[in-house]
Amino acid sequence: AFGSTKSGIAPFYSDKYAKIGFQVSELFDEDTLKEKVVRIAEQKNILLEHMYHKPLIDPDELLETLHEYRDIVKPYVADVSLFLNNAIKEGKTILLEGQLGTLKDPDFGIYPMVTSSSTLAAYGAIGAGIPPYEIKRIVTVVKAYSSAVGAGEFVSEILDEEEADKLRKHGGDGGEYGATTGRPRRMGWFDAVATRYGCEIQGATEVVLTVLDCLGYLKEIPVCVGYEIDGEVVKDFPVTAKLAKAKPVYKVLPGWNCDIGGIKEYDKLPKECRDYIEFIEKEIGVPIKMVSNGPKRHDIIHRA
Repeated sequence: AFGSTKSGIAPFYSDKYAKIGFQVSELFDEDTLKEKVVRIAEQKNILLEHMYHKPLIDPDELLETLHEYRDIVKPYVADVSLFLNNAIKEGKTILLEGQLGTLKDPDFGIYPMVTSSSTLAAYGAIGAGIPPYEIKRIVTVVKAYSSAVGAGEFVSEILDEEEADKLRKHGGDGGEYGATTGRPRRMGWFDAVATRYGCEIQGATEVVLTVLDCLGYLKEIPVCVGYEIDGEVVKDFPVTAKLAKAKPVYKVLPGWNCDIGGIKEYDKLPKECRDYIEFIEKEIGVPIKMVSNGPKRHDIIHRA
């Protein structure tokens, strides 16, 4: 239901916050490692035996596995925060990359249909071990339409499966299917309410609008500009319980109904396409500095 990749991410974070995870530094302290392996295997084996009815963990085998992991990561291990803070003092540029979107954040997203680690730019400072005030530029990636993996509230979802499948097949590079799972994504129109909230929570200083070219087959494009909840139209993103009641309020914009691939200058885009971009920009309140009109690295239009 969460759209899980079933790779053990949530159990990993459960162990981290239960203080029974292994830190990389502990792999290089043999006495600590041996003691911890035995202690944690005891705890895990209670669950494996009595809840899951699975084979038990052999502490000696686990220790050997951790030795293999240690040897793999050894060339890359360093004091990351020290390394990055020295880079800051030297005036170097640091790029931090986030994963997933605002609504997958465990604190500010549509809990419980969220991931296990923070998806917010502010958390980048914690993850990197640098001061938060050193993050000066926050570039938020925003799709020209909406898509989602897994269950959960999705106000602007296209409920007509034929229409959704048409957008799914036009979307992205090779269609809108899960990168890890291969599952077809749920499709929807651009949601200005959710996107504005996402930009605010991220502290976005600029936006990159992607997959714009995928909308070229449409004569009209709906944009969700508000939510109707209990008869009242709201433009501020609500808590999850209220989100379940929300119905989309759409403004329909004219499409450009042509292929924009290969266009390199913003002024050469069709007027309807520029109007769509500028309407979104006004709704979310953050400047759109880049627009992607194709799947290749060079398919980027820079706006002044």
